[in-house]
Amino acid sequence: MAEATHDYSKTKKTYAKVGIALGVFTCITVALGLFPPLDVGPPGPTPGDFVIGLAVATTKASLVALIFMHLNHERGLIYKLLLFTCLFAFGLLVLTIFADMDPIVEQYDTFESTGGWLTNDRPR
Repeated sequence: MAEATHDYSKTKKTYAKVGIALGVFTCITVALGLFPPLDVGPPGPTPGDFVIGLAVATTKASLVALIFMHLNHERGLIYKLLLFTCLFAFGLLVLTIFADMDPIVEQYDTFESTGGWLTNDRPR
C-alpha cells in the first residue's frame, strides 16, 4: 500500500503569515479606537471612523474565510453564494442609511423645536 506524503511546511508558513497579519490588524483596530491622533475628523465616532473600522474588519474576515476556512480552493458556486451574501449585506446597510436620513422627524422633536405649535398638545 502506498503512503501519501504531503509537505506541510508551506501550509504552516501560510498559516503563520495569516496569523501575524490578523494580529497586526487587531493591533491597528485597537490603536484606532484608543489613540486620539488616529481619530478621523472631530472627536467621537464619525463616518470616517466607521469606514476605516469596517475596512479592517472586512480584511480580517476575508483572511479567515479564504485561508482558515479553505474557501480559496473552492469551486465557483461558493463564490456566487458569497457574492450574493455580500450584496445582500450591502443592501441592508444602504437601507439603514436611508432610514437614518429620513426627513420625517418624531413628534417629540417637533414639540421641542416649535414650542408645541405644530402638535395637538400645544398649550392654550
